[in-house]
Amino acid sequence: MKSQLWKSALSPVIGISLLFAVWEIGVRVTNVSVFLLPPPSRIFQEIWTHGPMLMRHASSTLGIILAGFALSAIIGIPLALAVAFSPLFRRTVYPMLVFSQLVPKIALAPLFVIWLGFGFLPKVLIAFLLSFFAVVLQSVVGFTSIRPEQVRVARSMGAKGATLFFKVRLPQALPNIFAGLKLAMASSAIGAIVGEFIASQRGLGYLVLVANGEMNTPLSFAGMLLLTLMGIVLYFAVEGVERLTTGWHVSQRLNPAL
Repeated sequence: MKSQLWKSALSPVIGISLLFAVWEIGVRVTNVSVFLLPPPSRIFQEIWTHGPMLMRHASSTLGIILAGFALSAIIGIPLALAVAFSPLFRRTVYPMLVFSQLVPKIALAPLFVIWLGFGFLPKVLIAFLLSFFAVVLQSVVGFTSIRPEQVRVARSMGAKGATLFFKVRLPQALPNIFAGLKLAMASSAIGAIVGEFIASQRGLGYLVLVANGEMNTPLSFAGMLLLTLMGIVLYFAVEGVERLTTGWHVSQRLNPAL
């Protein structure tokens, strides 16, 4: 099992390394200008040279991502519970949630700046709006997809109320909830960058915008690479928690055929 875990961990690293190698060779062979497409070696050099500055901007973006993600989980899962178990709520509130997703978030972002200023809150709200619906939708599917036979068996054994929920309904819904949380983490990162593009004086989105304005392509790529790495780490952090809490589920088995 350990060898399989190592293989699953090394495969993405090998794939990304091959991509960077092809990128480096292709840029050098074709003599593409650094202004148009810098090679990975130049991007890594930029990260090394401007490391402290990039880390300051990355920490600001990280705070927005985590706050937007946490807000989407705190609000999204209870909303999903209400939609799943309340017919009235499903008929009245759920259509409004769907409608909220049809409104372009980028159009709302400048309004948040007008209403709330240039601080932390408007960027967190943009990240939240882009991420919370995935949590609601997947959680509703999880709470409503449990087989009636499982509930009947649990009730025949005396389970009811909170015991039935925490012992049967919630564990069965966890794989779907985590699917929504992983989508929310990725969407929260996108929302943080959108917010920083529109109104910010710090963060990786702001840094990329400034670098593009100064025609500093290597620094722009360095900011985007750090954002990508941050998103990957956060995504797999959520997946790690999922493996710890839903290891019994078939989706978490290394070899489902066994």
